[in-house]
Amino acid sequence: MATVKDFKGDSSTWCPGCGDYSVMAALQKAAVNLGLEPHEIVTVTGIGCSSKISEYMRTYGFHTLHGRSLPVAQGAKMANPNLKVIAAGGDGDGYGIGLGHFNHAVRRNIDITYLVMDNQIYGLTKGQTSPRSNHGFVTKTTQKGNKEYPVDPLSTAISNGCTFVAQAFSGDVKGLTEIIEKALEHKGFSLVNIFSPCVTFNKINTYDFFREHLVKVDEPFHTREEAIQIIKQQQGLLTGILFVEEREDFQEQLGIDWNMLAVKEGSMDEGQLRSFETLFK
Repeated sequence: MATVKDFKGDSSTWCPGCGDYSVMAALQKAAVNLGLEPHEIVTVTGIGCSSKISEYMRTYGFHTLHGRSLPVAQGAKMANPNLKVIAAGGDGDGYGIGLGHFNHAVRRNIDITYLVMDNQIYGLTKGQTSPRSNHGFVTKTTQKGNKEYPVDPLSTAISNGCTFVAQAFSGDVKGLTEIIEKALEHKGFSLVNIFSPCVTFNKINTYDFFREHLVKVDEPFHTREEAIQIIKQQQGLLTGILFVEEREDFQEQLGIDWNMLAVKEGSMDEGQLRSFETLFK
């Protein structure tokens, strides 16, 4: 049986105190708690500080282009449904250039888990405004204050049909681990937005800020409307599992035997190949 040590890969280059360390530790603990083995997981990431997690996790990994983790993660799941597929990245990667992919992955309800390390700034490129930066936020690119309002990923996911929406804080590793476990167990698309402070470039959204302002939700809201209403009321400063719905995932709805793509011995015959061609026309 795998241990946390089995999931530890290369040494990281994150800044000391970065919240992403805790996210990686929580993911490793969650995998062990669920009895998963490194070869049963693929970690797919985009570009950014947090997207380096695919290098630091000893699982199958794919470091993709900026904002493109979700298309690759969906492809991996479609090709081999037996894999536990995790997409990961930052708020700039996922809610900027990757936002279109995010919305479509959500509505498909494909069975993958998406971990977004939300530090509300671009860290890798040294401190520019991100899609999650607050209105009025001062950075190198918004010296007179950010004139845009932040993307609301929680309400966006819920309104587009996401079947598991949660938010966590890297300063609470125990709570974060429990949420990731539930997300990995959920059948369908799981979003876990994680407040992961950038200790180098964001001096506003700090560990102390989140400890003071976050409100814990003890159980999921009953309806999508209720969830969105309270998320808006609390300005998104909630932690916990916010909404869950059980329904068929994308591959179940298509109603074909996906195992024949990845694990069937030998090659597919012409009839099987034609069935896939027809499916994706």
